Amino acid sequence: MTICSIASFLEQWAPKELAWEKDNVGLQVGNATDDVQRIIVALDVTENVILDAIHQKAELIISHHPLIFRPLKSVTEHDRVGKLVRMLVQHNIALYSAHTNLDFTNNGVSIALAEKLELTNIKFLVPAQSMHKKIVVFVPKKFENPVTQAMANAGAGIIGNYTHCSFRTDGTGTFRGNDNTNPFAGKKDKQEFVEEVRLEMIVPQWHLSQVIEAMKTVHPYEEIAYDIYPLENTLSESGMGAIGNLSSSMQWKNFFQHIKEKLNIPHLRFSEGKNDSVHRVAVCGGSGTELLGAAIAQQADAFVTADISYHHFHDAEGKICVVDAGHYETEFPILEKIYSSLHYMSTVRKENLTITIPQQPTSAIRWG
Repeated sequence: MTICSIASFLEQWAPKELAWEKDNVGLQVGNATDDVQRIIVALDVTENVILDAIHQKAELIISHHPLIFRPLKSVTEHDRVGKLVRMLVQHNIALYSAHTNLDFTNNGVSIALAEKLELTNIKFLVPAQSMHKKIVVFVPKKFENPVTQAMANAGAGIIGNYTHCSFRTDGTGTFRGNDNTNPFAGKKDKQEFVEEVRLEMIVPQWHLSQVIEAMKTVHPYEEIAYDIYPLENTLSESGMGAIGNLSSSMQWKNFFQHIKEKLNIPHLRFSEGKNDSVHRVAVCGGSGTELLGAAIAQQADAFVTADISYHHFHDAEGKICVVDAGHYETEFPILEKIYSSLHYMSTVRKENLTITIPQQPTSAIRWG
């Protein structure tokens, strides 16, 4: 399987367009057309991860955190990033990173954390503002189904867990072609009235060009009338953080132990909440302090994230229990999801892929 086919699969799940503007996601090192049989999946690209890839003869590392994030001033042995880039190139190991696009997508980092903590009725804590458009195309009767199918196959018509979503309105289209036309219906230089369907579908803006092209390949008209509208509604397919419920309320002592067991960590930092027990839980994998207000607004009993400052603990006291479970620890569940997704994909496509998650933490931070 080629690197570009693996990247395409990952970007169907976590489109690059969802990433923050200043983020650096996608293929960072390597040749997109190279074949891959062995993959290492890690949060961070460290020297130990690369040595592990060399030992296992892996051709590709998939990381969550980009190795190349800021502009490189040099690629030498005296610079940490430069040294690691040199190692990758020397051993012909490619690097692909999915960072904030994997944070913000459905079934991404925070959803994986919520599932790891066995929450139910999981939703985004802060749904994303729309990056969708609405495409409206006018189609002659009996052609609406093939046009809908072609547009859906290209990525239009997805709303939450539903695909092929559209709305259709019957009407009458009018036109008059000049001598240079060859109209599908009627004759040139004559006013025509044709029964048409106004077909409406939602499409992510990164799929818009391919949806338009797919529509044009099956639409019978010489000149196709279609409109593109911007949308401002929130999305169910992307957002920040996650919120859900425990299957039953827990006393705080039991809840803290539950987190330790599920995330395999010995210690937690936390502040006291306002309730005697916990049922509704907000989470954000990695640094999620900026979502504290949203967690309080949505009446969560606890907020599990990482990198919480001293002052934010004080700000939350008496309002919500804030739990700092570690940056690496709250993001690690996404590696298991990447592993299972790639394994399923390779099985369906009958590809021979060996996928490994390093046993040792890829973070430089260790628990004492």
